[in-house]
Amino acid sequence: MSKKQQEAPETTGIDGLNDSLTAMTQKVQDNRKTIVTWSLVVIAIVVLALAYVYFFRNPGMQKHNDNIGSADLQLALSNDSIALKQYMDIADNGSYEPANRAALESAIILYREGKYEEALKYAEKYSTRDEIIGAGALSLKGDCLVNLDRLSDAVSAYKDAIRTSNNNPAYTPYFIMKLARVYREQGNFADEAKQLQELKNNYPLYGQQHSIDIDKLLDRARVQAGK
Repeated sequence: MSKKQQEAPETTGIDGLNDSLTAMTQKVQDNRKTIVTWSLVVIAIVVLALAYVYFFRNPGMQKHNDNIGSADLQLALSNDSIALKQYMDIADNGSYEPANRAALESAIILYREGKYEEALKYAEKYSTRDEIIGAGALSLKGDCLVNLDRLSDAVSAYKDAIRTSNNNPAYTPYFIMKLARVYREQGNFADEAKQLQELKNNYPLYGQQHSIDIDKLLDRARVQAGK
């Protein structure tokens, strides 16, 4: 794929991104670098949501599944390789609810390790479509597809994430921005402009909150689209 017009990466204004993940994102092209940056924010939200749903809302689950409890402990101790092996085994061989959750945990760890093909496999196993965890899983699927240079499939995944997130103001704008970036990478400037206009109309504070000049990006996309 030909390199699109070079542009300076914008900052998200989000503190505390893991250094190793930042280093990993620097290996992709400029537009993709920004797409992946958004994925780190989404992953952080998904991890927190998983913790809430499965440790607070469903406190009995760990009692009934020692295997996933062991994987959780290994992850908490930063033994990611051991946790990943256990999560993958549960996802491949376990019962529905623990296997479903283990699939997403596996996808997140694999994505962080840059193993996008494997991460995609497990992200596709995750079936819950709630507006937080489910939408985040769909976005993660899109992130994997971007890194695998399957941009048309990534467009579909991000559209699904946008629909599933149900206009969640803390979540949906990230997916819209990712989708706009993929359109730009494809040279589809008209659809990029459409997404940026939606972002501006429906989430007017997003650009200011994350130090992004949405008007500048929108004007550029319109010019390149010939509008």
